[in-house]
Amino acid sequence: MKKLKVLLVDDHAVVRGGLAQLIKSEPDLTICGEAASAEEAVEVLVKAKPDLAIVDITLGGVNGIELTKNLKAIQPRLHVLVLSMHDETHYAERALRAGARGYVMKREAGDQIVKAIRTVAAGEVYVSERVHKTILHQYLHGGTAKENSPIGRLSDRELEVLNLLGQGLSSKDIAERLHLSPKTVDSHRTHLKEKLKLAGAPELIRFAFEWASSQELL
Repeated sequence: MKKLKVLLVDDHAVVRGGLAQLIKSEPDLTICGEAASAEEAVEVLVKAKPDLAIVDITLGGVNGIELTKNLKAIQPRLHVLVLSMHDETHYAERALRAGARGYVMKREAGDQIVKAIRTVAAGEVYVSERVHKTILHQYLHGGTAKENSPIGRLSDRELEVLNLLGQGLSSKDIAERLHLSPKTVDSHRTHLKEKLKLAGAPELIRFAFEWASSQELL
């Protein structure tokens, strides 16, 4: 029986180890490579030619959403499943727009993650019932998450900067983490204040801290 080759992309070795153990216990699945960053993921993709990639959103430099676009550009037939700690309400639709076929949260039980892998590998879309209902409601009533909420109006990069601000990182730290110039980060901060209708830097930092804290409680 030909096994489905899976690439794991997560910057935490412990998480990759747990996923690898879960996947190796399935007779029809196998790990063909692991990567801790977007750069490593591209290298492994070219060498190993996986059937499916499991990608985390939070990576240093290029994030999981952008990485999904890059992986699909290199190997269009690749199936991508995003596995993340971040709230699916704000990230699932972004992941699907980027080319992923599924989104599952890390807190889900192992059997649900395996189900998501098989669903995506079959060319179908996997999201939670909550996300499915949200997307269906938007389709029937018009509008998208991008239009209907302040957070939804942020670009993928702006949302990433917001998360890092909430973790206490300075513009310089964020620039180094995302491989951007400090000027670019300052530009993102300006756009954040405008889109979130915040008066100044203190309000932005407060909002970012509250946002990041709410994500940690999921």
